[in-house]
Amino acid sequence: MTISICVAQLNFVVGDMAGNARQIITAAQQAHARGVRLLLTPELALCGYPAQDLLLRPAFIDACDDALKTVAHETAGLKGLYLVVGHPVRSALPACAQEEGWRRTQPVLHNAASVLFEGRLLQRCHKRELPNDQVFDERRYFVPGENSAVFDLEAAPGERVRLGLLICEDAWHEAPVRAALAAGAELLLVINASPFHAGKGGERERIMRARVRATGLPLIYAHLVGGQDELVFDGRSFVLAADGALAGRAPSFEPALFDCRLSRQGPGWQIDAHTAPEHDPQTELWHALVLGLRDYVQKNGFSSTLLGLSGGIDSALVLALAVDALGRERVRAVMMPSPYTAAISCSDAREMAARLGVRYDEIDIAPLFAVFKAALAPLFAACAEDSTEENLQARIRGTLLMALSNKLGGLVLTTGNKSELATGYCTLYGDMAGGFAVIKDLAKTEVFRLARWRNAHNPCGGVATPIPERIISRAPSAELRHNQTDQDSLPDYAVLDAIVERYMQDDQSPASIVAAGLDRAAVEQVVRLLHGSEYKRQQAPLGIRLTHRSFGKDWRYPVTSKYLS
Repeated sequence: MTISICVAQLNFVVGDMAGNARQIITAAQQAHARGVRLLLTPELALCGYPAQDLLLRPAFIDACDDALKTVAHETAGLKGLYLVVGHPVRSALPACAQEEGWRRTQPVLHNAASVLFEGRLLQRCHKRELPNDQVFDERRYFVPGENSAVFDLEAAPGERVRLGLLICEDAWHEAPVRAALAAGAELLLVINASPFHAGKGGERERIMRARVRATGLPLIYAHLVGGQDELVFDGRSFVLAADGALAGRAPSFEPALFDCRLSRQGPGWQIDAHTAPEHDPQTELWHALVLGLRDYVQKNGFSSTLLGLSGGIDSALVLALAVDALGRERVRAVMMPSPYTAAISCSDAREMAARLGVRYDEIDIAPLFAVFKAALAPLFAACAEDSTEENLQARIRGTLLMALSNKLGGLVLTTGNKSELATGYCTLYGDMAGGFAVIKDLAKTEVFRLARWRNAHNPCGGVATPIPERIISRAPSAELRHNQTDQDSLPDYAVLDAIVERYMQDDQSPASIVAAGLDRAAVEQVVRLLHGSEYKRQQAPLGIRLTHRSFGKDWRYPVTSKYLS
C-alpha cells in the first residue's frame, strides 16, 4: 500500500478568510492532480495565526465557518482526496473547562482541525493542550478539547490506514500522543503554527523525534510560513521515519507544497520525500528578518519604505535588509547630518546608498538645530548643555522622516537594536519614531556579526558586499556630541549583551550573573537601566522576534514598579 501526503506550507494572512480559502483550494487542486491522497494545512490556516481578539468577534467566526464551507464545496469534486483544514470553531463548553472555572461572554471556541473528504466533514479534532506562555495566549480564546482525533484513510479499495491527528502543542505532550496510539493510529499528523526564534527548528525536530521513538509511528509535521506582526513562521515542515530519523524536510522561510510518499513495507513504512538543506544560524536570522519585513510591508499595504541612514552600523544593516526584502525601488534613505556628524559618516552613507542603488537624500539639520536651541535659550538660560540637546537632534530627524512618510507615503523603518532598547539608549519621538523596528530583537554584537556575514554572503541574490567595511570597523557612536562613543555611557557591548541575555531572556538573577564572572557594577547598571526604560519600550514600534524572549509579546512588565532585582 502506498499513499501520497502533501503539506500545504503556505503564507496565510490573518483575517483574509476568502484569500486563505482560495490558497487551500488551489493547493488541493494541484496536489490532487499529482495523485496526492491527503493534504495537510497548518494550524488555524483558514483565519491566519494568531488572530488575537478578532477571535472574540462573532462575525469573524461566522466568516471562518463560511470559508470552510467554501473549501468543502470547491474541493468536493477532487475524488479520493482527504483534506485537513485548521480553523476556529464554536463548541459547547466541555466538562474539563467547566471544572477549571472558565467564564465567557463570547461564544466558546475550539482550536480545531476538520478532515474533509469529497466535500463532507469526516472528522474534527479539537486542540487539547493550550499554551499560555511566551508569545502564546490561547486560553484567552479557546477551551481545551477532550478526545483524540483518529480517522481512516482509504488508500485503495479494501486498504485503509488509521491516522492520528494532533494540533501543535498536543504533540509536545505525551498524553495526546499516547491517546492517538491507543486509538489505533498507524501514522501521526501534526499541524502547527510555531513562531520562529533562533534554534527553534532543531528544537521542534528533537521533540517530535522523542514522540516518534516513544510510539514507533512515523510523523508528518505541517508548518506555517510567513510574517505576522512581530512573529515569523519559518516553514521547515518535515517527516520522520518510525525510528525517528529525518526522512524529508521542506524549505525554510518560503511557501512550498511538500510531498511525502509512504509505502507500507510489512509492519513498517518506507518514506520518500525531498530534504531541503538546513540553514546555519546567521542564514536563518537573515531570512527571518527579510521575511518578517517583507510580509509586514506587503500585508499592510505599504508601497515603499524609508529610513534614516547615519553612516553607522545599525542603519546600514537595516538598509541592506530592506533592499533584500523589497528591492531597491521600494527603499529610500535619508542622511540628516548635524554639527557633530563626522565627514566619514556622510561619505560612508553615500557609498552604501550608491552600492545598493536606492534613492538617497541629505537634509542638513544644523540650521533646524540652531533654531530649536535659540527658541529654548531663554528657558534654558541657567542650564548647561546635556542630553537634552542630544535628544533634540534625534527628534528633528524623527520629525523629518515622519513628514516625508506623511507627504510621500512609505513606512518609516526604525534602526535601533535590542541592546539600545534594553538600556534606553534611544530617544522617544526621535530615533524610535517610525512604524516598524526591524532589528529590535537583535543585540548589538549580533548586528556586527550579521553585517559581516551579509558582506560575505548574498542570500537573496541582490547586491554583493553592500556595507562599506569602515561602517563595520568603526567604533559605534550616536554622534550627538563631539568625540562621542557608545561606551562613554554603556559597558562594552560584549558585556552588555551577555548581561541582557542572561537577565532579560533567561531570567537569571543579578547575583547569579555576577557569580558567572560578569562585572558587578556593569550588571547593576544594565539591570537599573533596563527597568528604568520600560516606559520607552511600551511606546516603541513593534519589531521582528528573533530570540525566545523579545521586547514584545514575551515581555510584559509594568511601567510603574518599585521592584528592582
